[in-house]
Amino acid sequence: MSSDRDSLAYGSHLLPLAAMWGASYLFIEIAIEELEPATLVEIRLLLASALLAGVLVARMGIGETYRGLKRIWRSALILGLLNAAVPFTLISWGQTRVDSGIAAITVATVPIFVVLLAARFQPTERVRGARLVGILLGLAGVGVLAGVNPVGGLPAVVGIIATTTASFLYAGGTLYTQIRLDKVSPILVAFATSLGGALLLLPWAAVEAPSSAPSWKVIGAVVALAVFGTALAQIIYYRMLPLFGSTRSSLIAYLVPPVALIYGTLILDEPVTLNALLGLGLVLLGIGLGSGMLTRRRGLGAQLG
Repeated sequence: MSSDRDSLAYGSHLLPLAAMWGASYLFIEIAIEELEPATLVEIRLLLASALLAGVLVARMGIGETYRGLKRIWRSALILGLLNAAVPFTLISWGQTRVDSGIAAITVATVPIFVVLLAARFQPTERVRGARLVGILLGLAGVGVLAGVNPVGGLPAVVGIIATTTASFLYAGGTLYTQIRLDKVSPILVAFATSLGGALLLLPWAAVEAPSSAPSWKVIGAVVALAVFGTALAQIIYYRMLPLFGSTRSSLIAYLVPPVALIYGTLILDEPVTLNALLGLGLVLLGIGLGSGMLTRRRGLGAQLG
């Protein structure tokens, strides 16, 4: 009975999170029709910062929120760069050249880059055997997406490079958070990241600001991206970590790309190509092997059997 309740609680967190993060690529695709990438990201971060600040003040009070932010302001700027301003902009820019589903698949390589970076900055981590195979498969999946003759030509390849670079930066931000901010409230880290990213991106966003107000459709997409894809999604994810652990929570990496492909196909009429399906399969298999999830699960099954 308790196992059933745990599974129900797990699914009630995981599935909405996959739906929201998968939809983020859809909202970006709509918003970049009228907004430049930096402007879109700036509005997204400012709105998310305001929402997360409200949550923090409600939980901790104004004084404690201010003191907490003051203690980590340097880290906030670093994370704002690695986890928000640059990767958000690269993804938005990349989606001007590739479909939303393709962007989601490349960004799903974050766990693979985490393993690679951990091997360099945490010497106790060794990448070999199945994990090394997984890394190579995941990177091969990105290569399949680009293809020899990719749909969209050279601009599509450049777009894939941009979104994959965003994935690499996310991985760096993840390791930095684990090393420097593991004792800090996750919601405070999320708020600091959004605010730091907004401050760093502000000059660029001001230069790219539109001369006229965007349509209501674009405004709605940006608001949905900030509320659901950024603030609310982060709150749910950081709630999952203490409840279910990092391994089970990280399974979200398996769900976001297919959800994004479904959104893109049904709502944006984006084609699902053979390269996209093959690339998705390789990336997901690479995540499973490279992160150790599949090998751990197989070992657990052997012990239980």
